[in-house]
Amino acid sequence: MVDTNIVVVGIAGGTASGKTTLARKVVAALGSSECLLITHDRYYHDVENPSTFNYDHPDALETSLLVEHVRTLRAGQAAELPDYDFSSHTRKPEAVTTEAQPTIIVEGILALEDEDLRALFDLMIFVDTPDDLRLARRIRRDVATRARDIEEVLGRWLTTVRPMHIRYVEPCRTYADVVLPGVGLLEPLVDSICGAIERCRLEVGAGDDGELEELGTDDLVYIDSDTWTS
Repeated sequence: MVDTNIVVVGIAGGTASGKTTLARKVVAALGSSECLLITHDRYYHDVENPSTFNYDHPDALETSLLVEHVRTLRAGQAAELPDYDFSSHTRKPEAVTTEAQPTIIVEGILALEDEDLRALFDLMIFVDTPDDLRLARRIRRDVATRARDIEEVLGRWLTTVRPMHIRYVEPCRTYADVVLPGVGLLEPLVDSICGAIERCRLEVGAGDDGELEELGTDDLVYIDSDTWTS
């Protein structure tokens, strides 16, 4: 059974594309009591050797469990979400009891890769950001917050991040209802997405399976901004 008042949104894009920033801004705009954010990262498998593990491959994630949880939440029921500890690279013993909200956002680099997960989304968004900008953001983030040196960041980029982006992440662009740039002014995009979510809610409640109207972002002027981080 599906709660027709609940809208599920998928937001994907490459590493450091700005998808997480965008998702968090939408949650802040709608309110935490009205919008639930689920990060795909919660569903990583336990990792024995993080230095060699490919975090960017679909098999690194237990997406089937995420699909089960989104179905449960979409039915208006609570779900027990995993809580991944990135310091130990394992899931914590206790899950997090999470209640359904009127809007559910699922965010991650591979959020649009799985067919079963895509089938649960009412709105799919892909954040498209140039590779050089994503790499610059990734270096700045990992050096500043994850105690990695530039050589390590570049090594991961060349051996796993970039090849997996080309093979699995970039093709997801074709599934998106909306493709947004991961640069520029955030607020107009957030406002447009919030409006699109409400239109989705009306369409889902009415049982309308038609195509979503355009977000109306063509007239915006985009500039790069440090407000986009990850």
